[in-house]
Amino acid sequence: MNDNFTLPELMLRPIVEAALREDIRSGDITTRAVVPPDTQGRAQMTMRESGVVCGLAVAQMAFWQLAGEGCERTELLRRDGEQIEAGAVVMEISGSAEIILTAERVALNFAQRLSGIATLTRSFVEAVEGTNARITDTRKTTPGLRLLEKYAVRCGGGVNHRFALDDMILIKDNHIALCGGIAAALERAKRNARHSVKIEIECDTLEQVEEAASAGADIILLDNMQPETLREAVQIIKGRAVSEASGGVNLETVRGIAQSGVDVISVGALTHSARALDIGLDVELS
Repeated sequence: MNDNFTLPELMLRPIVEAALREDIRSGDITTRAVVPPDTQGRAQMTMRESGVVCGLAVAQMAFWQLAGEGCERTELLRRDGEQIEAGAVVMEISGSAEIILTAERVALNFAQRLSGIATLTRSFVEAVEGTNARITDTRKTTPGLRLLEKYAVRCGGGVNHRFALDDMILIKDNHIALCGGIAAALERAKRNARHSVKIEIECDTLEQVEEAASAGADIILLDNMQPETLREAVQIIKGRAVSEASGGVNLETVRGIAQSGVDVISVGALTHSARALDIGLDVELS
């Protein structure tokens, strides 16, 4: 459990509002048609499979924003980042049955998606346990949900790469092609960057690795290299830069990559391929 797993309400509110607007539009015509408007209910959000729970506060906000005073109680029973067994209740809600039913899908979508990312991240983190490597994400996120998905990576024990294009300079193969080479790209980056900005450059060959390290890159991205080549690259860098491995990373290959001695392993699959965790909401009359 980690009390640092929090997100500012100011940043969450517009994301949740957008999700509610998308789902509800002019109203929940099913609930309005079959459930009397004064019906009170209580609900439990339950883990239907084991995993790392994440997104509970976001799910809670879906009920809060829709309810106003209509939800009498919304209680979180577990914390984001906890490993939870199947069958455990993670949230309880009571109040207007209409509010509970209308917000249900949005709340579950957030909890299922973010818990899936956190759970997959935890699997990668555990796979490299005992090595020097840290697991990080990429910008391969769902449009509009990057803040939440990168939060889920942290809840799973990973670390965040850049959030946006202005976080750091990351020179990739297309930039290098347009600049005329590794050294030229790094020289231009250093000349034009703020003093506080880190510079990372992608390398495909060991010759490029030596060139990048000698030219003073802060981080060297070792792209699609086999573990044997990664070991050579780490030896070439010799601590002159942070080494990051990327490409061809999955749960079968990640430990071998980590054992090469790299500092960081970036895994796009954490956010673009995570399976939603099975979490349900059961409602009854109160």
